[in-house]
Amino acid sequence: MPFASGIPVSADGFPRLSPSDLELPPIERAYTIPSKWYVEPSFHALDLEAVLCGSWHLVGAESQIPDPGDRMVSEAAGNPIVTVRDETGEVRAFYNICRHRGGPVATCDGTGRVLQCQYHGWTYGLDGSLRGMPRFDHVELFDKKSFGLVPLATASWQGLIFVHLDSRPPSLTQRVSGLAEHIACANVASMRFARKVSYDVSCNWKAYIDNYLEGYHIPFVHPELAKLYDYRQYRTETYDNYSLQRAPLTPEENLYSTGGGEAFYCFIFPNIMLNILPGRMQTNVVLPLAPDKCRVVFWYYYAEIDSPAARQKIEQDIEYSDGVQREDMMICEHVQRGLSSRAYDRGRFSVEQEQGVYHFQSLLVAAYRDFLGQRPAARGQFPAQAQR
Repeated sequence: MPFASGIPVSADGFPRLSPSDLELPPIERAYTIPSKWYVEPSFHALDLEAVLCGSWHLVGAESQIPDPGDRMVSEAAGNPIVTVRDETGEVRAFYNICRHRGGPVATCDGTGRVLQCQYHGWTYGLDGSLRGMPRFDHVELFDKKSFGLVPLATASWQGLIFVHLDSRPPSLTQRVSGLAEHIACANVASMRFARKVSYDVSCNWKAYIDNYLEGYHIPFVHPELAKLYDYRQYRTETYDNYSLQRAPLTPEENLYSTGGGEAFYCFIFPNIMLNILPGRMQTNVVLPLAPDKCRVVFWYYYAEIDSPAARQKIEQDIEYSDGVQREDMMICEHVQRGLSSRAYDRGRFSVEQEQGVYHFQSLLVAAYRDFLGQRPAARGQFPAQAQR
């Protein structure tokens, strides 16, 4: 039996886990997931296949591609994605992979009437169909219709665009049922895109999400941020596939409010976050890059972006948010070192403060259990469109 640093692994590279490994008692009695789940390479592979490949992925907002030909690039479960608005106005998404030799058909956000591979110049229509192949005249038994871009399922919610790697995905509406009502006062669907920022963080993606899902650390890691809230009323609500942290803002005037209002921190399993303050929504996704590295991609949206006052406020918000993010990066990287040490294996949950972390880890364990219980032809397959 092969091993990865002491963890037994199967022939396909996933960890071998017993039923007892995949049990999570009620929060009052539960331990946190083992430290090896944040460290071992076999769990990185398991996260991509068992958790990310079967989930909806946020790739941006409809307002970022308002016109036919507009495109934006992103990533889902380690796969490059390009999302476009086609000539009829429909939003489409494809694997950002040329069917010739795997090159990218887009390397950045932009606009154009076709998608052209940056490697050998193959061109595709906005519907994904193959249009042209330079110097390919003498190739025999070649059917252009079999070499179009591989599509992905798409769905929109509150003006945001999601993609799924499965050709018959579960309903996105059901996954986020009720969330729109919780944040209705923010009117997020009307907000307009202003900026995209990303950070590479030297920690496992799950450690970053654990940190996001509790306000326990805020007074200690984010002393300035703590001044925005009435921390005594900070609370976490959990639902089937998402959780919601919320807190009233203090009555003092600040960057986001002339006094009052509420902050919402929405988490959609497994890696999507919506951070909402008056007049502003910041979305971010956490992309696993390696067992000890992730990338956090932020999109900033605002109720108003054009006036000089609005632009000044946007710059102030992004600067302030950058400071908060760097504080999170620092503590998450310290935590990753702690998780990798010989001194730590499992901790306990604060019933008062860590319901969101427990909820996330419960969904993670359930995803592992479901995936590892399937044998093997039922998993790890590309969508039907790719089998051509």
